[in-house]
Amino acid sequence: MLVSAKEMLEKAKAGKYAVGQFNINNLEWTKAVLLTAQENNSPVILGVSEGAGKYMCGYTTVTNMVKAMISELNITVPVSLHLDHGSYEGAKKAIAAGFSSVMFDGSHYGIEENIEKTKEIIALAFSQGISVEAEVGAIGGEEDGVIGGGEVADPDECKMIADLGVTMLAAGIGNIHGKYPSNWKGLNFDVLAKIQELTGVKPLVLHGGTGIPADMIKKAISLGVSKINVNTECQLTFAAATRKYIEEGKDLEGKGFDPRKLLAPGFEAIKETVKEKMELFGSINKA
Repeated sequence: MLVSAKEMLEKAKAGKYAVGQFNINNLEWTKAVLLTAQENNSPVILGVSEGAGKYMCGYTTVTNMVKAMISELNITVPVSLHLDHGSYEGAKKAIAAGFSSVMFDGSHYGIEENIEKTKEIIALAFSQGISVEAEVGAIGGEEDGVIGGGEVADPDECKMIADLGVTMLAAGIGNIHGKYPSNWKGLNFDVLAKIQELTGVKPLVLHGGTGIPADMIKKAISLGVSKINVNTECQLTFAAATRKYIEEGKDLEGKGFDPRKLLAPGFEAIKETVKEKMELFGSINKA
């Protein structure tokens, strides 16, 4: 059973830990994240970008796959299926397909249009018990074709969006998608503290969780971050493990690679990465 992210994030905010959102791209990734969450008694959010949704044959296919895997694998921890960086139309399609949470990324609009579109998504989603994430200040870097300039959010604009009633708020504080460059200046904790002050108990979201030092992660959690997104690190570990398997030439006596064996090392690598992040975020045994 899929659940809204609302309750798990409110508990995380109160408990000073964060729930991990781990993006999924295929069956192996989904299975690895679900099993790791169950083994560590951790609530979890499965993130799906619009590109990944198309790759996996559409949002309805993704919803049905995740629901079936939860049943077949006897997953009992809270699981939320979340659209990541959704467009206005994408968010509506994900809601119709049975996602239990959506992000409407209106950060590239002016604040007034962002507010109006966010209101519409909130009304539609909340009528069906679906949680909503909104964004102020585009996250830097590129993820699955979504490009952000890395703006630092205006705390007053964050309050305007938070006051609409969104379940969670993503605010740019110098974080970026993908690998962090050597000259990265770090997270802007002064802005994060001000956002926390103005938005109160609202769960805050930190995108670009890959590559942020552990001490910064912990400080961000202490300042109200209750959801942290991880994608690039899973991509890197999955690719490295798969590449190693191929380079070692472990085929079937010249008959070609068995895809189940080919993807197994990547599956294990993602499980290890997800567990490490859950330990860092403090979500283990919080389900």
